Amino acid sequence: MRNMSDMQIRENFPILSKKIYDKYPLVYLDNGATTQKPLCVLDAMREEYLNANANVHRGVHYLSQQATDLHESAREKVRHFINAKNTSEIIFTRGTTESINLVASSFVEAYMKAGDEVLITAMEHHSNIVPWQLQAKKNGIIIKVIPMSDDGILDIEAIENLITERTKLISVTHVSNVLGTINPVKEIVAIAHKNGIPCMVDGAQSAPHMKIDVQDLDCDFFAFSGHKMYGPTGIGVLYGKEKYLEEMPPYQGGGEMIGTVSFEKTTFADLPFKFEAGTPDYVATHGLATAIDFMENIGISNIEAHERKLTSYALAQMQTIPEMRIFGPLDAERHDAVISFLVGNIHHLDMGTLLDRLGIAVRTGHHCAEPLMHRLGINGTVRASFAIYNTKEEIDILINGIKRVSQMF
Repeated sequence: MRNMSDMQIRENFPILSKKIYDKYPLVYLDNGATTQKPLCVLDAMREEYLNANANVHRGVHYLSQQATDLHESAREKVRHFINAKNTSEIIFTRGTTESINLVASSFVEAYMKAGDEVLITAMEHHSNIVPWQLQAKKNGIIIKVIPMSDDGILDIEAIENLITERTKLISVTHVSNVLGTINPVKEIVAIAHKNGIPCMVDGAQSAPHMKIDVQDLDCDFFAFSGHKMYGPTGIGVLYGKEKYLEEMPPYQGGGEMIGTVSFEKTTFADLPFKFEAGTPDYVATHGLATAIDFMENIGISNIEAHERKLTSYALAQMQTIPEMRIFGPLDAERHDAVISFLVGNIHHLDMGTLLDRLGIAVRTGHHCAEPLMHRLGINGTVRASFAIYNTKEEIDILINGIKRVSQMF
């Protein structure tokens, strides 16, 4: 599959052949919100439901053991994908949002008290803002924000100035879902560790597009979602170093996460099950593992190179459009596969709606990053985001569509 052409890759995604309004071919550029799913993922999940559907871990019968094997082999697949040391460091969640909420709840309970601080950045998604605000209201922690430049580059030097003896965690996005900025998380982690502070990385927009090595990054927590990397919805991952996960209390209580239960006392299961209360979405974990296989068969480096070419080409072509305003770095080496823009005084919703009438699917609005919009002095953007199945020809259709809409105004 590593030598597959664009057309051969696209054949794995029948939805890409869909006609929009029975007229225009679909140009799907909303991959930052969710990717389309290849047939191999859909087939794998259907196959499990048909032939190995039973609740995992607790059953001694054949189907349960089959389902358990698939579920735990998916955990090993994820471990290998991000190069974690042990499968005990891999916790299945519903997605990046739940992963961050888990850390915000359990880490604060274990390690923080009123007046302690968490550092986040000016470009965070709401999922890395609101959980900390809930903890601020509940437990009195303090949120401090790492500033950025007008072109979307973090002020790394400011981190040292923001850190105090009350700083207990730094939580940053790897790639901005609006600006496309690739943050130097390895450098940020090093600064955190130099000051004795753990660091969490939101990898929702990086795991689908580049090789992730949590041991090389040395981050203490890393979160990502299956549905943004060709997998099913409702499944995600939290990686955490054992030394923190062992000390953190469970996020939810119920079945599966217990050792023993009496009406007087409950003991908890070993990692990672301590954080996996209830029946997991074991079919979705198999789908995620299949999606990882799909990506690795193409080659993560090939995916990154392809998307980097698309991003570079799109950035260059967009800059030829009069009154085009692109948010984030214009250097493709610092800009991942998402571009947010506005043209003149055209409202982002008008642009997105009219592009849709041409069969071009983009995202409009604040992209769950309202504080970033306030920092930029706008109320929303149009966002085009790319995946392995997108082509240079589709970028040309987007550019022509933007020009056509611009002429209407």
